[in-house]
Amino acid sequence: MNRSEALLDQALRVIPGGVNSPVRAFGAVGGSPAFIARGEGVHVVDADGHRYLDLVCSWGALLLGHAAEPVVEAATEALAKGSSFGAPTEAEVRLAEELVARVPSFEKVRLCSSGTEATMHAVRLARGYTGRDLILKLDGCYHGAHDAVLVSAGSGVVTFAKPGSPGIPAAVAANTLVAPFNDVEAVAEICAAHGDRLAAILLEPVAGNMGCIPPEPGYLEALRELCDKHGIVLIFDEVMSGFRVDAGSAQGLYGVTPDLSCFGKVVGGGFPLAAFGGKAEIMGKLSPEGPVYQAGTLSGNPVAVAAGLATLHNLTPERYAHLEALGKRLDASLAPSVEYHGGSYVRVGGMFTVFFRDQRPIRFDQVKECDLDAFARFFRAALAGGVYLPPSQFEAAFLSMAMSEEELDAAVEGLNAALVSAIG
Repeated sequence: MNRSEALLDQALRVIPGGVNSPVRAFGAVGGSPAFIARGEGVHVVDADGHRYLDLVCSWGALLLGHAAEPVVEAATEALAKGSSFGAPTEAEVRLAEELVARVPSFEKVRLCSSGTEATMHAVRLARGYTGRDLILKLDGCYHGAHDAVLVSAGSGVVTFAKPGSPGIPAAVAANTLVAPFNDVEAVAEICAAHGDRLAAILLEPVAGNMGCIPPEPGYLEALRELCDKHGIVLIFDEVMSGFRVDAGSAQGLYGVTPDLSCFGKVVGGGFPLAAFGGKAEIMGKLSPEGPVYQAGTLSGNPVAVAAGLATLHNLTPERYAHLEALGKRLDASLAPSVEYHGGSYVRVGGMFTVFFRDQRPIRFDQVKECDLDAFARFFRAALAGGVYLPPSQFEAAFLSMAMSEEELDAAVEGLNAALVSAIG
């Protein structure tokens, strides 16, 4: 038994499933998870000393790579002054100003501690602003583990949701409707039937939790028009896509401005930090300015804020040009091999997925047609070859701005070898 296996055995005694987030388990791919001891740039090293090229990047958060020097320095300096105050700080103001300057939809912004919190608060705010109860989410988009959005589609294409987990009352799920991603007609049908009761349409503008799936041409624009027509708040969940797919995030990349947006991961530079914001008129409904209550003891935590500011200050045009150059290099070297082996490949900015399905999926029911056994073989072969991928077909992989062309080529070599091993 190696060190990671021993740690898993110990963890299983005191932590449900041995992990503190289900996606970290290897149930979908077999074997035991590697327990990570440290990260160095674009690599992680596990408890047994194995070194991997990291394409997980803390699920997209580490756009600058592991232990990026400016982030470490900023967080260390902030920590020396105190870890939490429960009071306003100047740094919070500076981070809010930075976010408003960089995110097209932000006129005002509120900080919190996780993407789940951000989407939960945004949904409540949309309901409080409109005075309506229903929300519409798109099947396959993940918005955290709170009751309103942890639901699944019912029996029809246009349907009220059903609880996606025990513990969610059916009465709560009944306030959420679900439509397929990239299906404008389904959303239009829901709006026609329930438009005057819908508070919000909530989606990942670039899906990352059913693999990387971009919006089809005109899709986001159509949602914007439907929301305007029916007085519905359009919410983009950019917890994953925020600053990853473009300097202006997905809303900047596609030129569609939502009413509210939720950000996480990159904005905290690897620390627990998230934000939601949008039109000043809507944000003005938040307490203490308005009646919609939202609070958090660690919101605007000074260490996380310092890390977030350092991260944003280092997201320069030159770094984005480098990231896109890496992406194009990945396209040229990996996509033909994936296609040759009968799969499909999708990339948007620093997010990508190898799908074990011959046609590129555009919605969740198509992703579920992927050969999951082949993906599991692919994952295990990649890991054995020193490339660390998300352990699920339903999760996007990530590039880091810290990666060199040589490191990218090494990752591609490992992925191509893993394809051969998986497909034969």
